[in-house]
Amino acid sequence: MAGLRDFLLRFRPVGSPGRASPGGVPADRTAELAAELEPPLALLEGAEDEARHIRNSAAREAAAKRRAAERRAEEIVEHARDRAREVRATSAARVRRDAETEAAELLATAQREAAAVRRRAEERMPALLDRVARLVAEDIGTPRTPTGEPPSSGGPDSGRRDP
Repeated sequence: MAGLRDFLLRFRPVGSPGRASPGGVPADRTAELAAELEPPLALLEGAEDEARHIRNSAAREAAAKRRAAERRAEEIVEHARDRAREVRATSAARVRRDAETEAAELLATAQREAAAVRRRAEERMPALLDRVARLVAEDIGTPRTPTGEPPSSGGPDSGRRDP
């Protein structure tokens, strides 16, 4: 690398345009800059190659991890679908069991209520039969008009006196 003196020589004034003066050869600043920057730029090329290698390696590793993650996600989804089928079957069996239990309870309640209705009917039947028999007997003993009504006592003119 260039020393301090070389650095300061860059700022040395060069002869003004016109006739040549002794030692007035203009400095080649482009060549000096290229010579000064060549060693650090050579180091940067190595760093660029290393960075490119690291990026490529990272890209391959990321792609591999992405593929592994996709496979794992597919496995998780498949497992979840299988588990969902199991849960649905278990839930359906539980609901079916509960419905069967409820139906059995409803049937037992309906049978108890039907037995109670039969028992009440059997208890009330003799009294109702006696009442019907009495009404029929009364009805048979009372003469009826052709319309089916019992005759009134005296007819429509029963309340009138003859003059």
